[in-house]
Amino acid sequence: MAKSEKLVEQAKGHFEVGEVLRGAVRGAYEVKIMGSDSVRNGVLIATDRRVIFYAKKLGGFDLESFPYGNISSFEQGKTLMGHHVTFHASGNRVSVKWLQPANEFADFLSAVKQGMNAKHVRSDAQAPAQNVVAGADVMLQLQQLGSLRDAGIVTADEFETKKAELLKRL
Repeated sequence: MAKSEKLVEQAKGHFEVGEVLRGAVRGAYEVKIMGSDSVRNGVLIATDRRVIFYAKKLGGFDLESFPYGNISSFEQGKTLMGHHVTFHASGNRVSVKWLQPANEFADFLSAVKQGMNAKHVRSDAQAPAQNVVAGADVMLQLQQLGSLRDAGIVTADEFETKKAELLKRL
C-alpha cells in the first residue's frame, strides 16, 4: 500500500457517517519542530462534504477540516517541484505544496470545485424555503399580535409599530 493510500485510510477513521471520498492527493506542508523549520508529508482529501488535511506524526496526527460552505477561496499554482494549493476558510488556512501526482491533483481539484458549487446551489435552493418558513412565522406572530390588540393587552399604536417591524422581515 502506497504511503498516500495509507494516510487516506487512516483519515477515513475521522469521516462522518455516510461521508464519501471524492479525491485525494499527497503533498507536504511546513511546520516548526522544536523551533526549526521542517517539512511533513500529508494528504489533502475531498469528500462530498468538506476538504480534509491529514498528516501522521510521531504519536498522533494533524487534521484540519474545511466544510465547503466555509471555504472562502483557494489559491493554486505549479512549480518545478509540483502543484501547490492554499485553502482559506473562516480565518483559517492550510497550504500544501509538492502535490503529486498531477492526475490525482486534477481529480482532487475537480472534486473540490464540485463540492463548492454544490454547496452554493443547495444554499440558493434552500433560500426560498427559508423565506416561506419565515413568512409563515411572521403571519402567525401578526395573528397573535392582533389577538392581543383585540383583547386590549396592546394598544393600536403598539400593534401598528410591531406590525411594521414584522412585515420588514418578509
